[in-house]
Amino acid sequence: MGRYYDGDINGKFMFAVQSSYAADRFGSEGHNNYVEYYFDDEHLPTIEKELALLNEDFKVVEEFFKGRDSWNSEQQEQAGISDEQMRSYADYRLGKQILECVKENGVCQFQAEL
Repeated sequence: MGRYYDGDINGKFMFAVQSSYAADRFGSEGHNNYVEYYFDDEHLPTIEKELALLNEDFKVVEEFFKGRDSWNSEQQEQAGISDEQMRSYADYRLGKQILECVKENGVCQFQAEL
């Protein structure tokens, strides 16, 4: 079972790694029983800044996932990847979706399951 987000972008939060509030870091805050997000052109500087901060960890974890469909904590530990780096990787992927959606549509709205 997992937690999903749906709207202008869709996806599944990374199990045991990523919070339903992950999109808060990109400049909009969620509300209600579902976390509702709205991003527009005004959020682009914040989104791009956060992606730049996450980029190094994203690259490290992306390399770890090459040729893997799944992983376990032992493999993660052997690779020297911290839980924080794993969260950064997951958040980077979400942030890229938000960025591309805003650039393409001018806005990006979605709900995240709690």
